[in-house]
Amino acid sequence: MKKFFLLIATISISFCAMSQKGKVTSALSYIDQGILDKAKDAIDQALVDPKSKDWFNTYFAKGKLCQATFNSDNPKFQAFYPDPLIEAYASYEKAIELDPKGTIKKKIITNMIYNSLAVDLYKQGSAKFEAKDYPNALKAFETQIKITESDKYAGAVDTGMYYNAGLAAVNSSKYTEAIKYFEKCAEMKYLAITPYYQIYESYLGLGDTVKAEATLKSLPSLFPNDKTITLQLIDLYIKSNKNEEALKHIKIAKEADPGNFSLYFAAGIIYLNQNKYDPAIEELTKSIELKPDLYDTQYGLGAAYINKAAEMFKAANDIMDVKKYSDAIDVANAVYAKALPYMEKALELKPDDTFAMGSLQELYYRLKAKDPSLAPKYEAIKAKLDALKKK
Repeated sequence: MKKFFLLIATISISFCAMSQKGKVTSALSYIDQGILDKAKDAIDQALVDPKSKDWFNTYFAKGKLCQATFNSDNPKFQAFYPDPLIEAYASYEKAIELDPKGTIKKKIITNMIYNSLAVDLYKQGSAKFEAKDYPNALKAFETQIKITESDKYAGAVDTGMYYNAGLAAVNSSKYTEAIKYFEKCAEMKYLAITPYYQIYESYLGLGDTVKAEATLKSLPSLFPNDKTITLQLIDLYIKSNKNEEALKHIKIAKEADPGNFSLYFAAGIIYLNQNKYDPAIEELTKSIELKPDLYDTQYGLGAAYINKAAEMFKAANDIMDVKKYSDAIDVANAVYAKALPYMEKALELKPDDTFAMGSLQELYYRLKAKDPSLAPKYEAIKAKLDALKKK
């Protein structure tokens, strides 16, 4: 009788364990049927029961459920987990950890579960990126990378995922992580020179202009026919206030691409900022000849004439001879007049620009004495500026 009693007890305990594990089996069935609320109830119970909470199939079922909620159109099911795909991945990994025989790992590989999870993570990362939720986009892309680099992934590695992760990292201001991903792209020769420029920009984000410059200087040997490298170096030198280096590389770039208006514009602005007005005027005039419809160039050339004329007025004040003083003022006013068409064109290209309006107000005021036709223009621009100040 004693042995019979023990046998009954053992059967009873086994039956109890089976009933708890049966909830997991039921959950998997509910998932297949799309009854995700019942599946979640069953898994939640299995996760707290001592007999099933550490069973690998419990976590495998939870992973399946998390993935299913992500792909569900039902808002109720979508709300079950705040980040279902990340939780799905964690659940699958926990299931593999708890399974000493490796049956779950084989199931994941055979059924290409990690392949589908990687696709889902790409969808999530892309959606988060489009929504400008860059930190969560990065999390999704990084998890996708972990999955596809693992031995549970049955397929070719998508090189684009490293670039996606890099972009999400840059937009999250995580520049060190971005460099890591873009370096991977460069190593895999993905998108040619583009990842190197992203590495350069990431170093600038870190404030490391030395490594940024070194990155650009390494490129001519890798991409000998690429004209954009010099342009990027010019941009870096301008940002770093290394004007002589910038001008040296602008000269090199002009020889290779003499019709590039932006090179003359860049040189003109550098000279303008150095108060070297004659070379600034020469460069900006050439830029306008090549491309006349840009506000910045028109305004820049107008400003160069205005600033040159202002210095001429200042110098005229030191002239004691009345006749010579009057002649110097006339010459300065003639330089002011040269600014007028460029400032008017700048305002035409950008009608609400208060900087161009302010410059024109000053020009009309100075020149209207000798050219009365400018008086109405002066009154009109003054009234417009006064109205804007009241807003």
